[in-house]
Amino acid sequence: MATLDEREFQRKSGAAFEELKRRLLDAGDEHGFDVEGESGKLEVIFEEPVPAKFVISPNAPVREIWISALSTSFKLGWSETKNAFVLEKTGEDLFEVMSRVISQQLGSEVKV
Repeated sequence: MATLDEREFQRKSGAAFEELKRRLLDAGDEHGFDVEGESGKLEVIFEEPVPAKFVISPNAPVREIWISALSTSFKLGWSETKNAFVLEKTGEDLFEVMSRVISQQLGSEVKV
C-alpha cells in the first residue's frame, strides 16, 4: 500500500467518495436502501430485511477509507497498482467491498 501525503489523500478520497455516492444512490433506488452524506462521510441505511446502517468515512491521519458494516470494520489503503482504495486482506477495491457487504445485508446480488 502506498503512503499518500494529506493533500493527495484528500483529492483521491474525495474523488472516490463522489463516485461511490453516485453508484450507491443508483443502487439504492434499485434495491430499496437510502444513502446520506454529510461532513465527508456516507451512510447507507437499510430498513429491510433488518434495520442497519453502514458508515463509510475517510481517516486522513492514517490515509485510509474506513467502512463500518456488518459489525466489522474494513480499512482500505491506497494501492498505486490498482489506482484505488483497496482492502489489503482480500484485494477488493472500495466498490467491490461495498457490493459484497450490501449484498450480504440484503441477501441478493448488488453491484455498486
